[in-house]
Amino acid sequence: MQNIPKRYIVYGIITAVLACSPFFLNRYWVDVLNNVGMYAMLGLSLNLIVGHTGLFNLGHAAFYAMGAYTAAILNTSFNIPILWLIPASGLTAGLFAAIIARPIIHLRGDYLCIVTIGVGEIMRIALINDVFGITGGANGIFGISRPEIFGFKIRRPDEFFYLIWFFVALTIFLFHRLEKSRFGRALNYLREDEIAAEGSGINTAYYKLAAFVLGAAWAGMVGTLYAGKMTIISPESFNFWESVVMFTLIILGGSGSIPGVILGAFLLIGLPECFRGLANARMMVFGAAMVAMMIFRTQGILPAIPRKFPINKISENRGTS
Repeated sequence: MQNIPKRYIVYGIITAVLACSPFFLNRYWVDVLNNVGMYAMLGLSLNLIVGHTGLFNLGHAAFYAMGAYTAAILNTSFNIPILWLIPASGLTAGLFAAIIARPIIHLRGDYLCIVTIGVGEIMRIALINDVFGITGGANGIFGISRPEIFGFKIRRPDEFFYLIWFFVALTIFLFHRLEKSRFGRALNYLREDEIAAEGSGINTAYYKLAAFVLGAAWAGMVGTLYAGKMTIISPESFNFWESVVMFTLIILGGSGSIPGVILGAFLLIGLPECFRGLANARMMVFGAAMVAMMIFRTQGILPAIPRKFPINKISENRGTS
C-alpha cells in the first residue's frame, strides 16, 4: 500500500463508491448519474479537440446528433440492435467530420469557433426540415429499441448505469493511452506551440484533422447510447446549448485533463440538480461561480499536468504522414 500513489487510492475509492451508488440512491439520482456519465464521455471527446489540440469547436453537438440519428434510422428501419450500431454511428460521425473539417482545419481561434457554430446550427435546421425524408422533422424519431445484452433488455436507470459507466471507463482508459502515445505527444506539442511543432517536422494539419475526426466519431458513438436510453430523439436535443455545456465543462474542470473533465461533468450536470427546488436562483449562482472561476482560476479546477517529452520522440521526417 505504501508504494501505491495516493491518487490511485483516491481513484479506487471514488470508483467503489460510484459502483455501489445504485444500491443507495433512488432512480432519479441514478438517472442523474447516467446523464453525468454521458456528458463526461462527450466532454472527453471534445477535450481531444479543444484541450489537446487547441482547436475551438462549439458545434460538437452536430456530431453527437449525427451518431444518434444514424443509430435511430438504422434501428427503426432495419431492426438492427442498437448496441451493434455503435461502430456505424462513430464511422458516420467521423466521416461527416472529415468532410467538413478538411477545408476549415487551417482556421484558428475565433474564426474556427464561428464556423463550427454554423455547422451545428446547419445540422439542427437540416434535421428539423427532414432532409431526405428520414429524420422525422421537428417530431424526431420514435420507437427506438432499448439496448440488449445476451437477451437481457436494459430498461431501468440502474441497469443503464452500469452500461453507461462501463463505456465511461472504456473512454477514460483509451484516451489515457492515447495521451501517452506518439499521437498524444504530437498533439501536446501542437497545443503548446503550433509553429514550433511544425518546425520540428510534425505534420500539424494531419494531426489536427485526425484529432477532430476522432473526437467527432466518439461523440457519434455516445449519440447511439443516448438514442437507446431515450428511445426517442428530436433536433431540440442537439441544439447550440448542448455544445456550450460540453465546452464549459472542459473549461470548468481543466482543459486537457481527463480527471478535470469528469469533475466538470459532475459539477455542471450533477450539482445543479441539488438546487432544482431553487430553479430561478440556481442558474444565477452557477453563473456567478463561472465568473469567479474565470477570474481566480482560469486553468480550471483540475488542470492538466504539464509534461515534457523529448522532441526527437515525436518528430517525423518532413513530408511523411
